[in-house]
Amino acid sequence: MIGTFVVVIFATGSVVLTMKYSGTLGLWFVALAPAVAVAIMVRIFGKISMAHFNPAITLGFFITKHMPKNLFPLYLGAEIIGALLGSIFVKYVIGTEAHLGANAPDYHFSILLIVGVEILATALLMAVIMVVVHTKGLKGFGGITISGIVIGAMVGLDIFFLAFVSGASMNPARALAPAIISGYLNDLWLYWTAPFIGSAIIAGIYRKKFVK
Repeated sequence: MIGTFVVVIFATGSVVLTMKYSGTLGLWFVALAPAVAVAIMVRIFGKISMAHFNPAITLGFFITKHMPKNLFPLYLGAEIIGALLGSIFVKYVIGTEAHLGANAPDYHFSILLIVGVEILATALLMAVIMVVVHTKGLKGFGGITISGIVIGAMVGLDIFFLAFVSGASMNPARALAPAIISGYLNDLWLYWTAPFIGSAIIAGIYRKKFVK
């Protein structure tokens, strides 16, 4: 819950600040802020909770049997509560611009492309996470610190290169919280379908190939 709270503040707060200052901070800031937050939270909480902070990743870990089924609803609840608290913090401390940093796709692109890109963004993130898990935290390459940096970097790269099409949420909780608190629910359907599909595809491949 704490990890998701921090990640949502950085991910959505960076969007709010960029809009507040008329875009002067730029896309690099919007991509870097959540990347740093994810890296730090994985470093701090990785050994405690496996540092999901994302319902799509939780679903992936459920599919690959990296977590018992009785914890699945608890993780989802913690992530959603943490995300909602994060958006409330953003609203009253940082600002209300851009619907509290809610994700939004560019509908100049086709729906199929938007959905496909969001699936791809989440699949890339899930794939990197599964590499980290399978190698036991990139053992031999610096352990959990490097793991956090690698996962955070993937989040940042997805946002930097793919957000202009789909919004690159990759995280249903991160999308849900600002949408609910701001009342901007228009695009929530996308972020509660595509990320789960993306993570499930990679988790299914991993389970078939590596889980005995």
